[in-house]
Amino acid sequence: MSPRKIMVIDDEEDVVTFLTTLLEENGYETCWAMDGVEGLEKIKRERPDLICLDLLMPEKTGILLYREIRKDPELKDIPVIMITGFAAPEYPLIDFKRFISTKSIPPPEGFMEKPIDQKALLAAIKETLDAKTSGGT
Repeated sequence: MSPRKIMVIDDEEDVVTFLTTLLEENGYETCWAMDGVEGLEKIKRERPDLICLDLLMPEKTGILLYREIRKDPELKDIPVIMITGFAAPEYPLIDFKRFISTKSIPPPEGFMEKPIDQKALLAAIKETLDAKTSGGT
């Protein structure tokens, strides 16, 4: 069985390097993009098994990209884990899951805050991919 492919989309080069290294060291194949415009192009070309998507980026935010993915019949079933630097203590009134989703667009499969907890991210990725494989997603 070939390794699962995970796409990392983040405008911070150090975050992309950190995540792709972490994922590759844990047996995943990776691809990446530095903004939402490039991300959408690569998602269509690479067809990843899961996307780790930064919330705020130039060109096209993670929110807009997420909504485009969910509206595209060919991409809508790719699981997404949103990643943000906006921790709850600084933004206590923002419910990002509710903000990202709408009545016609479900919330992402996962939501992680920076700094990223490696074990929690790897566990969320494994759980999400296992659920997709077993037909849960």
